[in-house]
Amino acid sequence: MQSVQSAFVRPMPNRDRGAGPELARRAVEAGAFVAIAHPEWSGLTMNDARSIETAHAVEIYNHGCAMGCDRADGAFVMDLLLSEGRALNAIATDDAHFTEPDHFGGWVMVRAEQNDPDLLLEALKNGHYYSTQGPEIRDISYDDKTITITSSAVSSMIVQGQGSAAVALHGEAMTKGTINLGRFHNYPWIRVTLIDRAGKRAWSNPIWK
Repeated sequence: MQSVQSAFVRPMPNRDRGAGPELARRAVEAGAFVAIAHPEWSGLTMNDARSIETAHAVEIYNHGCAMGCDRADGAFVMDLLLSEGRALNAIATDDAHFTEPDHFGGWVMVRAEQNDPDLLLEALKNGHYYSTQGPEIRDISYDDKTITITSSAVSSMIVQGQGSAAVALHGEAMTKGTINLGRFHNYPWIRVTLIDRAGKRAWSNPIWK
């Protein structure tokens, strides 16, 4: 049985700084989908993250890192790279090693015509997926003025942009919400985060305006 060809790469700050970028480059050339793995857990500096120039995505959430050391996040690194003009998507994983309750905590929902490795890989590279701990993003539509999000029941819908720009909509068991984009008028990208009553999140990929 075939598997989707992917790679999670991090630089090695205390060893060979060229190893991570070179590995990422070779993986992309071989056809893999490449993500910058668990930036917070790895203690990546921004220079470390910038060095992975061929990555398709940043790991926005790693469930193994959440359970093992509470260092699961990659959003800060991804947002700074986006604001520098890097066209990167987000990826959530569980990174399960099965030595603790580190499985079934993060994954992606991929939009592809068939459950076929080549089509799944193509969809990942094209950003046709979202990342989640459970909540479902069912549709996102937008124009110059507003963005409308349809989802499973959530208590918060948040739109983030460059720097500190963010607008949140809160409620009980919301399945649809519309947010004004005036706050993001001069910003090149936005992204969406959903949070349900259990605190579980879903993340859209960045939308370039």
